[in-house]
Formats: sequence, C-alpha cells, structure tokens
Amino acid sequence: MTNNIRVERAIKRISQQHLAELVQVRGQTFNAIEQGKYVPSTVLALKIANVFEKKLDDIFQLEDSDWE
Repeated sequence: MTNNIRVERAIKRISQQHLAELVQVRGQTFNAIEQGKYVPSTVLALKIANVFEKKLDDIFQLEDSDWE
C-alpha cells in the first residue's frame, strides 16, 4: 500500500510529530508509515484521513501486489 501523507502534511504544514499528537500515536509511527514500513490500522487510517479532511482512498492506495 502506498500513501501520500508526506504531501498532505506539506500542504497543511504539519510535522510528523504534530500529526502524531493529533491522532494520538508516537511520532516514529509516521516515519514508518511514510516509508511504507508500517501499514496503519483501519482506525488510525481513518483518523489520518479525517485530519486532512480527505477520503481514505485519497490518502492510501492499494498496489497490485496487495491483491496477491
């Protein structure tokens, strides 16, 4: 799964740490998510989309390999 959290953070001028505080997770979580090393839970993904006022699939996209 890919995501565009880094782009959305830049648009809103939000640091990883600030975003982490808004959704109540550790700051390192967003480093791992943005690098594709961690896939967030459904609840966390929905919180992230809510912060950016976007639909979930505007933030996260499935890759072909996710269907295998």
